[in-house]
Amino acid sequence: MKRQTDEAATLASAIRKASRRLIPFLCLAYAVNFLDRVNVGFAALDMNEDLGFSPAVYGFGAGVFFLGYILFEIPSNLALRRFGARIWIARIMISWGIVACAMALVHSETSFYVLRALLGIAEAGFFPGIILYLTFWFPAAERARIVAVFMASVPLATVIGGPLSGALLEMHGFLGFKGWQWLFVIQGFPAVLLGLLALKVLTNRPEEANWLTNEERLALSGAIARESKETEAVGYADLRAALTRPRVLALGGLYFLMVTGLYGIGFWMPQVIAGFGLGSLTVGFLTAIPYLFAAVAMVFWGRHSDRTRERRWHIALPLFLAAASFAWTAYSGPLLPTMFALTLATLGLYAAFAPFWTLPTALLTGAGAAAGIALVNSIGNAAGFAGPYVVGVLKEATGSFSAAMLFIAAAAALGGLMALSFRNPQSAVTKPA
Repeated sequence: MKRQTDEAATLASAIRKASRRLIPFLCLAYAVNFLDRVNVGFAALDMNEDLGFSPAVYGFGAGVFFLGYILFEIPSNLALRRFGARIWIARIMISWGIVACAMALVHSETSFYVLRALLGIAEAGFFPGIILYLTFWFPAAERARIVAVFMASVPLATVIGGPLSGALLEMHGFLGFKGWQWLFVIQGFPAVLLGLLALKVLTNRPEEANWLTNEERLALSGAIARESKETEAVGYADLRAALTRPRVLALGGLYFLMVTGLYGIGFWMPQVIAGFGLGSLTVGFLTAIPYLFAAVAMVFWGRHSDRTRERRWHIALPLFLAAASFAWTAYSGPLLPTMFALTLATLGLYAAFAPFWTLPTALLTGAGAAAGIALVNSIGNAAGFAGPYVVGVLKEATGSFSAAMLFIAAAAALGGLMALSFRNPQSAVTKPA
């Protein structure tokens, strides 16, 4: 009994050290990643008028990012598994930072489309790579909490990035550059610096961590190895199975519906709020409000999911809340109820993500995890193209965002229903179909 207690204490100590060492850096990296991906939503407040972009042109350009992103996700995750997270994540960050800065050179529809596509290729594999990397370090019982803390950096980034983006747009004319050009350069450069820092901060696996004691390395690597073997008994470890099994594809379908709402609102919220006749800086501060509440909700909901060991209702309930709130947004009218509805919708969407990512990581291991996690993320991120584009088309066709909000509401509601069709990972006792 004492030996088991000592081993548990050693494992807990290793997890705490890994959390302190890795999670703050990964959160900062993901925050910068998300800003570089969606700051085009703020740039559009001035860029669209300067360059004569219609809502459909902007929506297509915002979404075309995901075409290259999707095509290169699986190869990128397989490369991460082969070459190690330390080198590969650094490579991703440096390359996307360079392209993000180059967005300041956009001068036409074609250059907008090309640079957004190149940004997608450069970023491909970052998020699924981090999800895979977390499975190397944290046992399943900790993952909803860890993923929630990691992903909370996105809404928190928007809390900071919204006002920052609005302020950068006010730099219009400084040194002869437009405000939206300053936005791309100043928010893109940190990715290059963080990429170089990743080479020092990140460690591929617990076995290589000289900042853990020998006992901690053995305890943590042993726990991860045991879980990997258990996953092989009920899930998929080989590449072919991970890419073809219906259950993995269904997870991708659910993620597609979730991401439809995430990027549909992420790319367009600044313009929804700006529609009330507000200035760029005010829009930036107001955009931060929904994401602040979303960050708190993500961490609380992820911890609750881990504590109860329940996943599917922890995905479905916030998606139902998001669906109802998006529908309300379509008819909310004045600014105050619109902001309240957008806050509930954003909170609901983000709260569902951490419990969701416990499902594929409980089903996949080995090469199957590298490819399967990337596949689920690729299918989901196809909505990053479809969602903004459909929102843009609906806005241009109707002259308002009401139809677009109803479209996002329907996707969230369907996602909630789909989530209820999955079993909780702990209940799986036979190999899935």
